[in-house]
Amino acid sequence: MKKYECTLCSYVYDPATGDPDNGVDPGTAFEDLPDDWVCPECGAEKDEFEPLD
Repeated sequence: MKKYECTLCSYVYDPATGDPDNGVDPGTAFEDLPDDWVCPECGAEKDEFEPLD
């Protein structure tokens, strides 16, 4: 699963880690995040993220 980076603050969403502080279990692909999920660092919406190579 790909990691995604916030283009506003450079936070990296890692599917292996998830976002447990916001109810996202480890192993959750970025594409499977809820539509209302936002960057835990800056509050950016999902469309502000880009895949990392």
